[in-house]
Amino acid sequence: MNKKKTGIAKPLKSTKTSKARKSATSATSAGAKKSPVSKKATKSKQTATTTKYAGSSKARQATKSAKSSRARASASPGKVQPLQSAQASAVTKNPQEFISDYDVFLFKEGNHHTIFNKLGAHVAKVGSTSGVHFALWAPNAKSVSVIGDFNGWNHDAHYLVARADSSGIWEGFVPGLKKGTVYKYHVISDHDNFTVDKGDPYSFYWELAPRTASVVWDLDYTWKDDEWMQHRGRRNALDAPMSIYEMHPGSWQRVPEEENRSLTYRELAPRLANYCKQTGFTHVEFLPVMEHPFYGSWGYQTVGYFAPTSRYGTPQDFMFLVDFLHQHDIGVILDWVPSHFPSNENGLVYFDGTHLYEHADPRQGFHPDWKTYIFNYGRNEVRNFLISNALFWLDKYHVDGLRVDAVASMLYLDYSRKQGEWIPNKFGGRENLEAIEFLRAFNEIVYQRFPDVQTIAEESTSWPMVSRPIYLGGLGFGMKWNMGWMHDTLEYMSREPVHRKHHHNQLTFSQLYAYSENFVLPFSHDEVVYGKGSLLTRMPGDQWRKFANLRTLLGYMFAHPGKKMIFMGGEFGQRNEWNHDVSLDWHLLQEPGHTGLLRWVEDLNRLYKSEPSLYERDFESSGFEWIDCNDVINSVLLFSRKSAHQRDELVVAANFTPVPRIDYRIGVNQYGYWKEVLNSDAGIYGGGDMGNLGGSHTLPMGHHGRLRSIKVTLPPLSIVIFKHAAEA
Repeated sequence: MNKKKTGIAKPLKSTKTSKARKSATSATSAGAKKSPVSKKATKSKQTATTTKYAGSSKARQATKSAKSSRARASASPGKVQPLQSAQASAVTKNPQEFISDYDVFLFKEGNHHTIFNKLGAHVAKVGSTSGVHFALWAPNAKSVSVIGDFNGWNHDAHYLVARADSSGIWEGFVPGLKKGTVYKYHVISDHDNFTVDKGDPYSFYWELAPRTASVVWDLDYTWKDDEWMQHRGRRNALDAPMSIYEMHPGSWQRVPEEENRSLTYRELAPRLANYCKQTGFTHVEFLPVMEHPFYGSWGYQTVGYFAPTSRYGTPQDFMFLVDFLHQHDIGVILDWVPSHFPSNENGLVYFDGTHLYEHADPRQGFHPDWKTYIFNYGRNEVRNFLISNALFWLDKYHVDGLRVDAVASMLYLDYSRKQGEWIPNKFGGRENLEAIEFLRAFNEIVYQRFPDVQTIAEESTSWPMVSRPIYLGGLGFGMKWNMGWMHDTLEYMSREPVHRKHHHNQLTFSQLYAYSENFVLPFSHDEVVYGKGSLLTRMPGDQWRKFANLRTLLGYMFAHPGKKMIFMGGEFGQRNEWNHDVSLDWHLLQEPGHTGLLRWVEDLNRLYKSEPSLYERDFESSGFEWIDCNDVINSVLLFSRKSAHQRDELVVAANFTPVPRIDYRIGVNQYGYWKEVLNSDAGIYGGGDMGNLGGSHTLPMGHHGRLRSIKVTLPPLSIVIFKHAAEA
């Protein structure tokens, strides 16, 4: 993620009075109109009932009047005692514990990987009484109460109780509440009586933005993707084909006749599945679907880490989308953002009147580029929050992989900072030792629990061994984005062909490091926004040359070692830069150039998935061999791709100039007929239909250090792929 994805809410301001906070909450949280409710009327209509029944082997009972509780709060700077009633006291007779001492031990240690089942809001029963159990980590709070429509947003109606085990967890049971209850936590801090209303960090569902409250919800769903789940290890393997379609669910397709609204998760499911089947992509990667208040952040400024955004439907609706894609043999990868979070007051920042989730010192805890806050990876409970969140999406939503955003910003203490604006580590270095430990723990636990998924790092520097095992000193990711290849290749292709011979090394340099990591080749959303232009418009020349260049670029990506990724629209030549507020320009598919490009991508994907040479040894040097990387004058590259079997060898010839190369000789290893299996200049793709009439027979003339050779035609601005066949 780059610094463009900003859109921060107003800076957090400390509020000293609950009265001011209450009025602000009423305006922003519930959505429904609220009439003034006096404390007396509230108490007569609805008894203050919060039950504490965990933290010891015996249930606790406490019945305190509102008057005495408030008096004690004003007399003592300590914890405010809960308001409870005779009704609440009766409920506590059930000895069942929702959060056990062992849960607390694991949480404080940072190893409770399913803490989302304990913290947050959960529909539960105490005896025969149904209601909702609330639990919140706020160790520096003086008091915590639950507010919502159900109690008129009254701060004094339903207090939670602090556990007596120094965990900082507040909890309580409110009878009568159900799924769909809208709520927040009203927090009064021990620190200067700071008062704020917070959303639930562990909530499964949030109100539709711009509303900011959490919603009590469950994760009940009947999955139908058993076949996919049983075999996805094979589909996600490092030696399997992986062609990723990166997309933003809110702007892929819209409904113009209904005020240009986005598709819902359920509407998206069949359209996206059919499109991916048609075009041949194996996986979909969604930009972050986690709840985010600012739509223009594209999801990269997360508030609800455990909730898919309600903009497109409920949690079950998103489950349906994942389920449907799986049933059509399409994997699902989510972008995940453990690097920073926004300054929205209802979110994680300054949560209990202290810097709970973030570092207190802005030299460590504030991100200057994005005006966001940086997680304190040295705190056990914060690491627990993030790692359990990663496991949550893999477990509850059957997600097949997590692409971790902005890893470079996590690894370096001086990332985007000037001298004096950062604090060195204990050894005096710039490496963020706590973040490194966190990333290794994250990968170790993910692969331990879900060995058939992939974690992918967006890491833009040359940090070593990002995708190497932890026991070898690596960070433990499964794969890493190849940002260097992407930048060099796009820069080369944006040049006029007459100048390309002077920059030939931009294409060949990648082979010097191509096998140092398990690379994904990304043409991501970051390359088609904020003045960069779309992939098509970045290509030089007239209309014909732009399309020819783009076909060559995409063909080169599919032929180059590494897994593949294209951001939506690139596959058919979107002309405009991506705009998250509008749909892709699907009408362009009425024009032959765009239709031809889409068919080219379809055929690239088909060849890619059918030829082991193009994916089986992506991360081994034995899967690639230069035939000629030095034809600088003609701007031609020749190389072969190999699998474990010699019969699978492919020969790739790329001509990066608009000059056709006739009778161009290529050295080959095998005698016989070399069939032209793909040619980007074919008429069906919008090319000039120059080719090799099906292929070429070998000649007993050595070339390029090989005993045999073939003579071929290389069309202008094209890539041609040949495969050995015994006979024509």
